[in-house]
Amino acid sequence: MLDDQRAARWFGVLFIMTFITSIAALALFQSILDDPAGYISGDGKDNQIYLGAFLEFLLVLANVATAVVLYPIAKRQNEYLAIGYVGARIIESVFIAAGVIFMLGVVSLRMDSPDTGDLAVSLAALKDWTFLLGPGMVVPFGNGLILGYLMYRSRLVPRPWPWLGLIGGPLLLIGNVGVLFDLWDQTGLVNVLVVPEFIWEAFLGIYCAIWGFRRDSPILSPRASDIAPGASGETHA
Repeated sequence: MLDDQRAARWFGVLFIMTFITSIAALALFQSILDDPAGYISGDGKDNQIYLGAFLEFLLVLANVATAVVLYPIAKRQNEYLAIGYVGARIIESVFIAAGVIFMLGVVSLRMDSPDTGDLAVSLAALKDWTFLLGPGMVVPFGNGLILGYLMYRSRLVPRPWPWLGLIGGPLLLIGNVGVLFDLWDQTGLVNVLVVPEFIWEAFLGIYCAIWGFRRDSPILSPRASDIAPGASGETHA
């Protein structure tokens, strides 16, 4: 039980870390995303972009770590979904890492080829695509549906809260699919649809970091902890 609660708090801290690093990195990258051609032709703040890249590197590590820390506990509920959550975090992180490379590519253009504004615009557009396909379309499955279902069934957190993920995940996915097919812009409606998922993830990080998992969760019982590592399927609450 003590090991489970330690893992719960690490899970919460890592989840909070993903929030801080992702939001801060986006703010630091904004000068490129707003005007990539102007960035490479002017006095770009390269150190600011390097810091954003470092923060997104930490984001990649924290993303994967949240799934790795949770896996030994979540697999007691459903091993297939626990593995699926690890996979979703890895896929999301691959897209994030690709976006970092595109941002660093713009910095390289500014230093070596400041007259290639069109190429800078293309790299910034590729960064936008990695955000849409990674955090925009993988997160609704991973953090929304998979993690929401695991938390709801296992009762590791108060049961009403996972509904935010179970509902918010599909809403966010619909919003971003609409952006993908150019039905609407990634503003307005999409910003509204992200709210339930945002609240769900914020709650999860804060709750687990402070209180850990609920002590009365059936998968935290001593008997549940003795389930063989190769076991799969769901426990009966």
